[in-house]
Amino acid sequence: MSSTPIVFGVAGGTASGKTTVARQILDRVGARHIAYLPHDAYYRDLSHLPMEQRAQQNVDHPDALESDLLARHIRELRQGRPVPLPVYDFATYTRLPETVTVEPASVILVDGILIFAEPELRGLMDIKVFVDTDADIRLIRRIQRDTRERGRTLSSVVFQYLDTVRPMDLEFVQPSRRYADIIIPGGGQNRVAIEMVVSRLQAILPA
Repeated sequence: MSSTPIVFGVAGGTASGKTTVARQILDRVGARHIAYLPHDAYYRDLSHLPMEQRAQQNVDHPDALESDLLARHIRELRQGRPVPLPVYDFATYTRLPETVTVEPASVILVDGILIFAEPELRGLMDIKVFVDTDADIRLIRRIQRDTRERGRTLSSVVFQYLDTVRPMDLEFVQPSRRYADIIIPGGGQNRVAIEMVVSRLQAILPA
């Protein structure tokens, strides 16, 4: 690669639509131009704990994620080296043995609820976008996602939301919006904002 990649961060509260925004960017800009690093892949492995204790961990606190490893992977991609992206199993709270190789690209796209709350990660980003969606909509989306895709029960999702998700959102996620360069209301449904972001990224890609 002839120039330093642009690091583009997409943050927002749980189920705000940030991953939808990231996916639209991937589709519109082209996956070949983007190295995608979801922060969710960097949750710490809890296989050393009994299942009951795993479910009781506060996975919405910054300490639950290995952000220093993500920061190292961003630096390695910026230097033109591929990185091994972890694969996390949310049903068992563990990392799988295999990894996915992410190749260097002109844009490094990072998404996650806490990426702007971490000073080291924030300092690596050239463009920061915060996806803003009403809390009631986010709760409904989270219930649908976690029961359908992550093997959780309705009662466990609601308990976790009240016990850790909402408090951590208020303490870490929402305050981090002040670091954003762009705020997108409505998440993936905001076509105008996404079009502007895509156009900006396309403009800085090498010819």
